[in-house]
Amino acid sequence: QVQLVESGGGLVHTGGSLRLSCAASGRTFSIYAMGWFRQTPGQEREFVSAISWSGDTTVYADSVKGRFTISRDNAKKTVYLQMNSLKPEDTAVYYCAADQLALRVPKIKGSEYKYWGQGTQVTVSS
Repeated sequence: QVQLVESGGGLVHTGGSLRLSCAASGRTFSIYAMGWFRQTPGQEREFVSAISWSGDTTVYADSVKGRFTISRDNAKKTVYLQMNSLKPEDTAVYYCAADQLALRVPKIKGSEYKYWGQGTQVTVSS
């Protein structure tokens, strides 16, 4: 089993920044790609960003490219999402997820991920 715990969400004004963290436990963290997704009420879960197991490859949704940065610290078993220039449309519950298979390139489909955190709320006021 894998446990993922997100933190760092909150309320910010438009243009502000937040840094989300996702701490993992329960299995070897360093060999699995990790992803961030977000969801608003009544909407489908949306891909935000993903990072390879080594950290060498990152992928971003067009809507966040240039504003968000994903990174990981394998020694700390933690993945981060630095969010800058936040917009009201970034408001959502943000979830981190761990790939179901090891040593893969980062995936953008939620179905490729096996483990999910409980989510952290991000609210951007206009």
